[in-house]
Formats: sequence, structure tokens, C-alpha cells
Amino acid sequence: MKALVLIDIQNDYFPGGKMELVGSEKAGQNAGRLLAGFRAKKAPVFHVQHISVHPGATFFLPNTDGVNIHASVQPLKGEVVINKNYPNAFHETTLLRQLRESSIDTLVFAGMMTHMCVDTAVRAAFDLGFTCLVAHDACATCDLTFGDKTVSADNVQTAYMSALSWIFAKVEDTETICKGL
Repeated sequence: MKALVLIDIQNDYFPGGKMELVGSEKAGQNAGRLLAGFRAKKAPVFHVQHISVHPGATFFLPNTDGVNIHASVQPLKGEVVINKNYPNAFHETTLLRQLRESSIDTLVFAGMMTHMCVDTAVRAAFDLGFTCLVAHDACATCDLTFGDKTVSADNVQTAYMSALSWIFAKVEDTETICKGL
């Protein structure tokens, strides 16, 4: 059985948030399309919400609007919301148990940040034996800097999707994934 896993599509990543990502609005719209497709098929949906509890955290802080799940993918009553405190959606959460209890074997991922929480969750899911699909146009990231070099968000996105597509996941666009539901 196939399930949708929406990673950290939260207000702080959108315009006006504390950690705005490049392309977050378009990615949120595409994640919303995936969500509508899964809901129409009555297929399982898992919303993952990051709550920053570590000292020095600057976004996704408890009791702020920024920590809330964005309106583009707002959970409905009865949909599972997994709270996490680490990049890996499986680390110290109930996600794996709930997926196993629901006999899920294939996961479709969308979310934010591509280079951090999405990448980490997809690789962990692969290691746990799941078949993984990633909707590349329903994910967003930011520019990264290392030393004196800055890598544009577009290049970060391309590099991470390329790496995931080698063995960890099938990487497709939202339209293609929706057609396969």
C-alpha cells in the first residue's frame, strides 16, 4: 500500500517566515495537489511537523505561527500528524510503527528542506525497506554556503534529487505521481 508523507511544510518556510525557502509557494501548491490526490483515493497521509526544542533554534519554535503546518497542506481531522525534533522523521517518532501497522510499503515524499529533512527521511525510509518516490517539484530548499562558495537553491535541489534518484527513490514530478495513484 502507498502513503503520502509530507515533511515540514510549515509557515516558517514561506514568505514572511523565519527561514523562507526558494520556491516554497510553488512546492506547497504541488504538495497540496498530491494531498488532494491521496485524499480522493482515500489513501493514507502522514503530515510530519518539526518542532524546534534545541537550544539556539531560530525557527519552528513552539507556540509560534511559524511552527504551524502551512495552509496548502492543512491536515484534516483524522489525518496523522507526526511531531519530530530531528531532521529524520523516523528518529524518536511513531512514524515507522504507524506505517508498519498500516501495512504501508511505498512512500511518496514531498516537503521541505530538500537538502536536510527530505533527504534524511527518504534515505532512512529506503534503509528501512520502503519503496520511495519523491515529488521533486513539491520540495523546496535554499542557497547553501561552504567556505567561500555559495551554491544556489536550484543547484542544491538538482544535486539532491540526482543523488536520491540513484538508488534511494524514484524522483518524478507531481503530475506523474498523481497519474500513478
